[in-house]
Amino acid sequence: MPLDYRRFNGPEDSVSYKRFTKNYIRNYDEIHKELVNKNGVRKDGRAMDEARSLFARTDMVSQAKGSAYIEMKKTKVICSVFDPRETPHQNEFSQLGQLYCEVKLAPFSCPRQRRPHAPDAEERALSVALRQALEPAVCRHMFPNYQVDIFVLILEHDGSCLSAAINAAGLALADAAVPMYDIITACSVAIIGEHSFLDPSEEEEFVALMSPENTETNHGVITMSTLSELKQVSHFTQIGNLDVECVTNAIQTLEQECSKIVPNIQKVLVSSVTKCFKQKQRLDEEAKEREAELDAKMEEWKKKLKAG
Repeated sequence: MPLDYRRFNGPEDSVSYKRFTKNYIRNYDEIHKELVNKNGVRKDGRAMDEARSLFARTDMVSQAKGSAYIEMKKTKVICSVFDPRETPHQNEFSQLGQLYCEVKLAPFSCPRQRRPHAPDAEERALSVALRQALEPAVCRHMFPNYQVDIFVLILEHDGSCLSAAINAAGLALADAAVPMYDIITACSVAIIGEHSFLDPSEEEEFVALMSPENTETNHGVITMSTLSELKQVSHFTQIGNLDVECVTNAIQTLEQECSKIVPNIQKVLVSSVTKCFKQKQRLDEEAKEREAELDAKMEEWKKKLKAG
């Protein structure tokens, strides 16, 4: 394998120094106690049922038909949607259009290890989950035998990356004027024993996916995407060991949180449409001014030709 001599190349089979620190050898109970203090407040100051503030905007990628950027504290996701194109390598005619989704984690996005350039199993799983969540929301019968390309880049991963990717993709599809049945929103919850962490951070997800000594303890992560106006669940993902009552309570919490995100997405779309409308008005006024200047110059040249 050729080496890049313009930078320092470390050994290929190196071991991270974090393996020899005290924090790495801590057991499950020690890490769990640090997530919540005695007052029931999480590390970042949020309550157990409090989600992070969401910042969203559109028109981030100029080359794309539609794009969106979503930021939830340290979780940052950008999505771009391109025009429909004919489905490649397909012999039979398809009545429904297809969605091609690709989720990529930036090499510097994850706090625990550097991501490889080649797609790994986690990125492929995220891409499949994103496609399954978006397909019920898009009117695929309106572009048969065509596919819409959706590319998601996770710039920084601090938990709930799948729900952030779904929110960004839904906003980008709406910005690209792709016909949809409803606005799609998603949210995640991490369950560790009796505690439920709404919109978990990366550390909370990491502890929730660890195997505790007591195998009967509830632990896992649930991500759900919904179409709030239609009262439908478009996708549901569960990782871990959870009982039926715990999953039922988590579904109710996620449904309420997904409905809270809808007004924020609607405000972003309205502001985007208003901005585009004002920009079109300004361009039309500038075009009229240029036409008036050209007409004035034409009249001036005509008078000079008649006088000459």
